[in-house]
Amino acid sequence: MGDVANSSAATPVLEQEALDHVWIHTTEWIRLAEQDGLHVFDHAHGSTLVDIHGNEYIDGISGLWVVNAGHGRQEIGDAMAEQAGKLAYASSASYTTVPAVQLANKLASILPGDLNRIYFCSGGSEAVESAIKIAKQVQAMRGFPKRYKVIARRGSYHGMTMGALSLTASRNETYFGPFVYGVYHTPSPNHYRNDFGLEGEAGDIMCANYVEQEIINQGPETVAAVIGEPISSANGLHVPSPKYWQRLREICDKHGVLLIMDEVINGFGRTGKMFATEHFDMQPDMITMAKGLSSGYAPIAGVAVSDRVFDVFKDKKEVALGHLLTFGGQAVACAAALKNLEIFEREGLVQQSAEKGDYVYERLEGLRSHPTVGDVRGLGLFCAVELVQNKDTKAKWAKESGFTSKVDERINKKGMLTRTWDVLHVAPPLTTSKEELDRIVQIIDESLTETEAEYADQIGK
Repeated sequence: MGDVANSSAATPVLEQEALDHVWIHTTEWIRLAEQDGLHVFDHAHGSTLVDIHGNEYIDGISGLWVVNAGHGRQEIGDAMAEQAGKLAYASSASYTTVPAVQLANKLASILPGDLNRIYFCSGGSEAVESAIKIAKQVQAMRGFPKRYKVIARRGSYHGMTMGALSLTASRNETYFGPFVYGVYHTPSPNHYRNDFGLEGEAGDIMCANYVEQEIINQGPETVAAVIGEPISSANGLHVPSPKYWQRLREICDKHGVLLIMDEVINGFGRTGKMFATEHFDMQPDMITMAKGLSSGYAPIAGVAVSDRVFDVFKDKKEVALGHLLTFGGQAVACAAALKNLEIFEREGLVQQSAEKGDYVYERLEGLRSHPTVGDVRGLGLFCAVELVQNKDTKAKWAKESGFTSKVDERINKKGMLTRTWDVLHVAPPLTTSKEELDRIVQIIDESLTETEAEYADQIGK
């Protein structure tokens, strides 16, 4: 970590202004104020963020699985500036722009199967909201107005706008309930703590069959869609077998239910494929996307819809989708995404993710010697280390123990940013060098060793 201090008198002023006026989204304000935990970053390059003091940090989670192409891509900024000088905005309600057309065409060419129609949004939560609205309207237009229910999965995360939050399993009932009516949750694949006591693929198939049981229980004539992340980061990053998603496809087809795969985090090379769907040899009816679409250089997202789903709007030409987002397909954001995808192709970032993912996964496997590492799993540069208090019983650390937060604090002080809860995430930019990957594993190793020494009397309890 660099120790080159920024001597500017503005530095403490900026930090105080940040505490006074910036509302950090999911961290308690008092903790930031009392523990001096608020980082103010000034610039970045590659896999490195630099704060206003000149301290450098490896971005071990790509922001939040966002900056897939790496930081400091001047050519993306140049493309945005050029587009802004030419045309920044035209209403998406009735019109479109050249970069939006080019981006939709590009996405149609790289998406699996016949996912050829793109509805543009501003972020992942909006993409999920849009997909659910599309599913409900399509079902009604097909002659099934009672198909309004949606089945999601326990442990899932799909966003924080009200509809997306209703799908998200870790929602806050105290502040935000009641939620959107008609959402039901089923078990999710988990090869470490399977709900049914089954191993591997057998447990995955049972999870899929549970979805069918829920569809039958609710009444197939009332269910519009099933939604899930191909590989769920929020639920601990368990990689299901292909049979799981293939079985879900069979179930949805059997009961006339639309299948939505939420690729907001998984998409754009994160798992070693352009879309994680490609690992499972099947195709959903819709894919939601965001984050890596522009690598964070502009807020943009989308829903890709299959021809079969969109055909209802061709058949009923007088009916439009009853949904609108002001900044969907904003021209500057589309220009950023186009340049980002150009970089992906030119530098082979998807293949880099696959190869570097294999490399760092092998290195992370070495962490299993720690008494608090219960499991290591992942695909591409989308890896996780599960931390436990007892490896034999797989007992989790209680939040009040402070173990995981102390690990996270040490990782941060050693010059790396990530998220450490029950699972410690390793998901740096796809451009990260092998030397930087080695440093990431070293930082985790050292932080675990030091924290385990501090909590030695609690380990194994």
